[in-house]
Amino acid sequence: DQILDTMDIERERGITIKSNSATFEYTSKETGEVYTYNLIDTPGHVDFTYEVSRSLKACEGVLLIVDATQGVEAQTLANLYLAMELDLKIIPVINKIDLPAADVDRCLKLIENTLGLDPTEALSVSAKTGLNVEQVLEAIARLIPPPKGEPDAPLRALIYDSYYDSYAGAVMKVRLFDGALKKQDRIKIMSTGKSFTVTELGYACLG
Repeated sequence: DQILDTMDIERERGITIKSNSATFEYTSKETGEVYTYNLIDTPGHVDFTYEVSRSLKACEGVLLIVDATQGVEAQTLANLYLAMELDLKIIPVINKIDLPAADVDRCLKLIENTLGLDPTEALSVSAKTGLNVEQVLEAIARLIPPPKGEPDAPLRALIYDSYYDSYAGAVMKVRLFDGALKKQDRIKIMSTGKSFTVTELGYACLG
């Protein structure tokens, strides 16, 4: 299901326009360890590069999606360069392999020759049918480094998204790099110099 595509136009066209995030736990079949995954679904279209750039600054790694029927497109390269500038771990994922027009071999060659990535790390999946999605979850645990930070240090966080809710008021999605947050903390937005009180805390949870 398109869990993170909440806008009507996103569901109608099968694309992502607005970045959205979610948190869930995953138990590795390889190691038995339990991991907490924080995923951000970003737009793929080149017109929404700013959305991608802002979200990537909150990440340690990237699942670079390649359409098995289309191959490497302009936005694939644009998003690759953004991830490389931030020195993020990049895992290529070939999606839509269930479609009759899918050409996985061609995509693997493009991943190596056009993107310059290791084709042996590429995963072939169908998000629609769920085929090989488990391999992606295992690869995240195996290849993408865990976040770093000092919980006892002064708060240092990045706002990667925000919106206004008619009930809750201003809602900010943040990535903590250092420190911790709790209700009634006073926080300062460095870009504006304004301070606010934290009234609610939480995360979007799947499952």
